[in-house]
Amino acid sequence: MKVLVTGVAGQLGYDVVRLLEKRGVPCQGVDVADFNLTDEKAVMDYVLAYQPTVIVHCAAYTNVDRAESEPEVCAAVNGMGTMNLVRAALRVGAKFVFISTDYVFPGTGDQPFEVDDAYGPQNVYGVSKVQGETAVRSLMTRFFLLRTSWVFGKNGHNFVKTMLRLGAEKPEIRVVCDQIGSPTYTPDLARIICDLIPTDCYGIYHVRNEGYISWAQFAEMIMRKAGLACRVIPVPSSEYPTPARRPLNSRLSARTLTEAGFGPMPTVEDALDRYLAELREEKA
Repeated sequence: MKVLVTGVAGQLGYDVVRLLEKRGVPCQGVDVADFNLTDEKAVMDYVLAYQPTVIVHCAAYTNVDRAESEPEVCAAVNGMGTMNLVRAALRVGAKFVFISTDYVFPGTGDQPFEVDDAYGPQNVYGVSKVQGETAVRSLMTRFFLLRTSWVFGKNGHNFVKTMLRLGAEKPEIRVVCDQIGSPTYTPDLARIICDLIPTDCYGIYHVRNEGYISWAQFAEMIMRKAGLACRVIPVPSSEYPTPARRPLNSRLSARTLTEAGFGPMPTVEDALDRYLAELREEKA
C-alpha cells in the first residue's frame, strides 16, 4: 500500500499522515504548494509520478462564509478539483477516500441523517461538496466516502482553540444553542480512514464522535474541562447572523460504520479530554 494524502497542512490531512507513518505505511502528504487541485495536468502529472495505490483526499475549500461571495472558487476546488483527482486515481488504479460533510443535507428536522438520505445543501460550501461527492460516486467503484462534522485537531484553527482563547480573555461569551451535531476529533477520524483503506469495505460512511450536542453545550464543556470561569450564554442562530446559512440539524447516523465493524467512535467528551491533554503536552 502506498498512500497519497492531500491537504497535509490541514487538521485532518496532518493526522492521517502522522498515523500512516506511525503504522509504517509508505505515504506522501501534499498541499497547494505541491500542485493546485484545479490544474488538471498538474494533478495528473503528480499522481502518475507517485503511483499511489490509495488517494486520501482531505484538501478542500472550507471557508464556509467566504464561499458565499466567491462560489466559483469554492466550486472549482471542491467540485472540479475532486474530479481532477478522481480521474488521476482511475488512471493509476488507486482506491479513493473523499472527505465530505453534513452540509450536503438540508439540516432540518431532529433525526440523524442516514447515508442514503437526499441531498439538500443550504449554502455554497454544501453545494460544492455535493459536486465533489457526485464526481466520486459517478466515476468510481472503489471508494470510501466519509461525511463528518465539526472537526477539531492539533494542526490548525478550530472551535475548541477559539473557545480556549476567548475563555481566557472574556468573562462571558455568546454561543449558538440551536445548531445540534457531533464534534469530531481528527485523530479519531484519521484512525477510521487508516483502518478502512486496506479493506474492500467500499461505500458511504458517517464518521463522527458519539453524542449530539449544541455548540453552546460544547463550549460549556470546553470551559469546564479547561478550568475557565468564562460564562457561556446560549443564543439562537437568529442572534448570530453569518453570510452562509448553517444547518440546525447536523446529526449524522453512524449506522453503516458500526454495521461494517468500524464503530462506534469514542464519545465527544472522551475526544475533548484527549485533545486538551494533547494541547497541554504541546505547551509543556
